[in-house]
Amino acid sequence: MNLLNLILATGASLLFLAIVFIPMEKMFPAKKGQKILRKNWFLDLCFFLGQYFLWSGLVLWLLIQFSGWLSGIIPQNFRNTIAAQPVWLQAIEVLFFSDLLIYWGHRLQHKVDFLWRFHKVHHTVEQMDWLAAHREHPLDSIYTIGIINLPAFIMGFELEALTALVAFRGIWAIYIHSNVRLPIGPLKILIGSPELHHWHHDVERDRGNYANLSPLMDKIFGTYTCPPNEPEKFGIKEPMPNNYVRQMIDPMLPGSVLKGSNKEESTETLQTT
Repeated sequence: MNLLNLILATGASLLFLAIVFIPMEKMFPAKKGQKILRKNWFLDLCFFLGQYFLWSGLVLWLLIQFSGWLSGIIPQNFRNTIAAQPVWLQAIEVLFFSDLLIYWGHRLQHKVDFLWRFHKVHHTVEQMDWLAAHREHPLDSIYTIGIINLPAFIMGFELEALTALVAFRGIWAIYIHSNVRLPIGPLKILIGSPELHHWHHDVERDRGNYANLSPLMDKIFGTYTCPPNEPEKFGIKEPMPNNYVRQMIDPMLPGSVLKGSNKEESTETLQTT
């Protein structure tokens, strides 16, 4: 894809997401009165553009390499057995094991300090909306996307066959970060929603709700939480530079501010730096 096509595709994606999610956030707001151009909107736009212009190609290339490496070590007889199953059963297996792995992978991101150094970039968001979903460190994205697609790669699915599923998960991630509250009653036990994921982004690091598409894993492993109200505060308690380049670089620097040497200091203390 040449530069012009990349620019057009990025602009089209941004316009599409804005047309879909901004009206939804205005009609069914989780936090009423939140502005479209809210605090740190431009920072999240930088993350959005960074994903499209810089990191998505790298992540895709690494996934292709990873898939090829697995093809050389997974027994073909195992893959033939999987391929002989009905397509609907394969789809259920992929989704179940994908959710199981990303649940534990995500939980480790909050428990293991090294993983948290990269993952907490995503948790610096202090106002949730559709654009906030894009605030991710690229190394954190590689870790997450690799784990999510691992079951499909082991089972022998080609990356091209996963395009629709990858696109769906991308839209889903944007939805659960959006400033939307659509109560779905008893179905919230089976289907993830913004009200659940917003509590995951509570300022407390271990609030719970680590599952991806369905909260069943949180129910099974005791990390499900869904109070009737929105969290009072999003973000993290650790110091954080309020700058795109710094948030890209600092997690990789030993002794950096992102290492969390002062975990009780609010991110607000660095908003003017």
